[in-house]
Amino acid sequence: MTVDPLFQPLDLPCGVTLKNRLVKAAMSDALGNGCGLPTLAQERLYATWARGGIAASIVGEVQGSAHFPENPGNLILQPKTAPRFKALASAGGTHGSALWLQLGHAGALAHLDISHPAGPSAIDVPGLRCAALSLQEVRRLPDQFARTAALARDTGFGGVEIHAAHGFLLSQFLSPLFNGRHDAYGGSAAARRRIVLEVVDAVRDAVGPKFPVAIKINASDLLDGGLTEPEALALVDELEASPIDMIEISGGTYFPGAASSSDGSGSGPYFAAFAKEARRRTQRPLMLTGGVKTLGQALDLLTSGDIDAIGLARALVLYPDLPRLWQTNEMTVPTFPRLTSNAAGAVTAWYTMRIAAIAAGAQATFDMDASDALATVKSREVENAMRWTQQFSD
Repeated sequence: MTVDPLFQPLDLPCGVTLKNRLVKAAMSDALGNGCGLPTLAQERLYATWARGGIAASIVGEVQGSAHFPENPGNLILQPKTAPRFKALASAGGTHGSALWLQLGHAGALAHLDISHPAGPSAIDVPGLRCAALSLQEVRRLPDQFARTAALARDTGFGGVEIHAAHGFLLSQFLSPLFNGRHDAYGGSAAARRRIVLEVVDAVRDAVGPKFPVAIKINASDLLDGGLTEPEALALVDELEASPIDMIEISGGTYFPGAASSSDGSGSGPYFAAFAKEARRRTQRPLMLTGGVKTLGQALDLLTSGDIDAIGLARALVLYPDLPRLWQTNEMTVPTFPRLTSNAAGAVTAWYTMRIAAIAAGAQATFDMDASDALATVKSREVENAMRWTQQFSD
């Protein structure tokens, strides 16, 4: 099997070149120290993925403030903490790999124990309550994202990704299910897109023309009343005219009770049909994340011309050197575990603990079932939440 398409360089519009077409998609590794700072474990984790041959890794949900994290293990990049991030940027930027930061803001889905969730509109439903952001708070968002992006550039990271997917803040603005505003940022689909496009422009202005800026969007919220594919394609139309370098396509949301596409039983890429439609609307590089599990699937997607890069997440948690294995045809079909637990979040927790094992250099001896993983993750969240509260009590 010829693997050449996967290992061709990818030139981004800003002028930066990725060494191949495989990207470690953002995951919430929850390995921060509970005070918003990176750890040696994270340095080892991203150095491991860099050695494995990935073109770029994206650190999930890096916050610009302590107000709206999705997890108490998130990182917070601010001027006073930026020097503590330089070692992480260096560790993840070896072997020709790039380390990007995902610009996060959980909004209505902010971790309840350490924040006061607020989104586009007030919500009070079982499992989810939040306040509404004021118009003034909404108008401040582009500058907040832009400041974090500029710090990422100045600290030595290779790029940033604006998170507008999976039900977090910018995704909430796009979704009619979350966004019931009646001002310039709600109502019509165009108005709901406004803040996302303003953030894109502000981030580009802050980092300049030669620094990679990507965006992650949903093909669909996979929820009744949520963002639909036609509306997502209209966003792609507008991103084509924006200064974005790459559009990552994913889907789904962490709305309480919503099904997760990654926990499903589907055997193929989840959003490939959407990517085909998106390609008709944009020549911006497209990255597809979700359900790509085999070398054959990745090659088929690339050779179709519909996408330009493959986002890998759980496959790289199982095999951190998967790019090298694919390049040498040593493992065309990775083996995924059969995890047996009906508890909500158990599968995700198992992968979270597997990430921690990679960071500790202990993946070879990792042996934990999903139920135990969930209990351990919850215990660690409680400990980190206590540290977070103590650090940011003011």
